[in-house]
Amino acid sequence: MNSAQAPAATVERLGISTDQLILEVGYNQTDCDQSLRDAIIAKTGSQPLDATAQEVVDAVILWWRDGDGDLVDELVDALTYLTEDGPIWLLTPKVGRPGYVEPSDVQDAAPTAGMSQTTSFPAGADWTATRLIARHAGSNKKKSK
Repeated sequence: MNSAQAPAATVERLGISTDQLILEVGYNQTDCDQSLRDAIIAKTGSQPLDATAQEVVDAVILWWRDGDGDLVDELVDALTYLTEDGPIWLLTPKVGRPGYVEPSDVQDAAPTAGMSQTTSFPAGADWTATRLIARHAGSNKKKSK
């Protein structure tokens, strides 16, 4: 795959679409994947909102590194403005990269924050994307008897 196509393909896999509002937390110009971020902006047609935003958002991009603080608190905060069925995409450094986060840390934090982990995949050369959804998402649908 052409490296210029990789970020756009990753954005497709993240399920991000045109006109979605995206909240971005933990962005740092020195270590985040700028090409992935640019592809997200190109797809949505707007800059991501930052942590000071008050709007309800369709998805959250959370750049997270070991040492960034309490992951449970950050996930709970991110849920505050997220639509009922929107995902949090947790982006963590890959193994061997500075700030690497043990998968068990994510597996422990997600349920404590009221979330379920659904999938993980490489999101560029240095980052792994993990999809987290609120456990109640979709649970209020009527069940057939």
